[in-house]
This record gives sequence, structure tokens and C-alpha cells, in this order.
Amino acid sequence: MLIDDVDYSVFGAIYEYHSFAFDCNAPKFVIAFRGTIKKPDTKSRDLKLDLQCISNRLHQSSRFQLSMQVIQNVISLVGAANIWLAGHSLGSAIALLAGKNMTKMGYPMETYLFNPPFPSAPIERINNEKVKHGIRVASSVVKAGFAVAKKGQNQRSQKDDSFYALSEWVPGLFVNPADYICSEYIGYFEHRKKMEKIGGSKIERLVTQYSIGSMISGVFGGDSEALHLLPSANLTINLSHCPDFKRAHGIHQWWDPNFLGQSELHLFR
Repeated sequence: MLIDDVDYSVFGAIYEYHSFAFDCNAPKFVIAFRGTIKKPDTKSRDLKLDLQCISNRLHQSSRFQLSMQVIQNVISLVGAANIWLAGHSLGSAIALLAGKNMTKMGYPMETYLFNPPFPSAPIERINNEKVKHGIRVASSVVKAGFAVAKKGQNQRSQKDDSFYALSEWVPGLFVNPADYICSEYIGYFEHRKKMEKIGGSKIERLVTQYSIGSMISGVFGGDSEALHLLPSANLTINLSHCPDFKRAHGIHQWWDPNFLGQSELHLFR
């Protein structure tokens, strides 16, 4: 079990695979991280971490740093190819950021992210497709101007190299359109496809690594890397009807025997 150093709650676990039948596709270990729990003894700590996730500062938390230590320790024992990462909600944000860091260090890991947070205005909830597309195009133009300004300051090259280095890492994302916490990943990848169709692929390749929030953070001297953005992913969307947000964001939907979904591979090339 993985124990938080602040509230001493269990925030994850390392699972070892045991089976009498050999499965060459199964990992030796799965390191999994839980989402936010509203129990009195851990609610306060989890909510603070949720806010750090929204403000692009999750990497500064002791829970994330402990997670990285655990992952690196297990890698030193069995190698990155024998480990899978997984997480739900807040836990998926930790697994995503850890997966990005390990990939940059040369250790890409198979990763599964359930209802991963995408801090953004809920554009995906707008029903009018023309309005939605117009907002996203306007956002791309703004971010393109920011990227060009960064290039003029000679700060862009290193960031580009870092983002491009992640392109071969393809985590599995599992999102629900009715879950406003993660649904923006749908629009994020769909907009890239639409920009390619209208001849704006070069602009989108430039701006896809930025969010409005990360841009504002960069202006004020913070980290301009949007920790939740990805160059590539295998995106699975739950198409089953969810009557409320609780079920749309819940983990149980992903092993529902009546699950109806679609998957699409998005590669950054």
C-alpha cells in the first residue's frame, strides 16, 4: 500500500501479478492510484491536491513526489516494461504526470487513465457545434500568438523538444462525455483532427502543447507546461447513458458488463 505522508491515508497500491497460466501481455506489477475520497480523515488533503491539479502544481505535492520514488524503485527492480500505471480521477492525474516524467527520462510505461482531469472551461458541454468550433479556433489563434512570443524569447525550443519526446508514449484515456472533469479530452483531440482538415495542422501542432491556464502561469513566472496535455493517446469514450455526474465520473462504469464505447488512436506526428 502507498501511504500519504500528510493524512496517512492509502492513496494507491502496488499489485503483483500471479497466475498459473502464463500471459506474455500481462505486467509483473501494476501501480495504481485512487481518486478523491470524501471521507472526513482524507477529504481536506484530497481537495488541496485537486486544487494543485487545477493550478498546474500537482508535481509540487509530496504525494506525487512519493509516487515518483515508488515508481523509480520498482523500475530499478524489474524494469519499466514490466510495470503498468493506472489511476482514476486525481489518481489518474498522478499516473499521467508520472508517466510523462518517466517517458522523458527514457522509461515509457504502459498507462491507463480513467476519468483524467482536464482543467479547462467546459467547452465540450456547448451543444452548438459551430459555436464550439469557433471558440476552439479562437483559442488556437491566441495560443499561437503566445507560442510565437515564446519563440522570440528563445524559450520555445526546449519545451517543444520535451513535448515531442512524449509523442511515442500512448497512454490509454477513458472518458465520459457527461463528466465535465474529463470530457474536454474529447474536444482536445477532435479539434486537432478538424484543424488538419481545414489546413491548420501546423498551427495546431504548435499550440496543442499549451492551455490558457499554463500560458497565464508562464506570464507570471510559473511553469508554462500544461501538465495534463498529451501529444498522443488511445482515447476510449463511454457512449452509454449516464443519468448523473456521479456515475459519469465513477470508476465502476469501466467494468460494467453493458459498457458501450468507442476507441480511437490519436498520434502526434
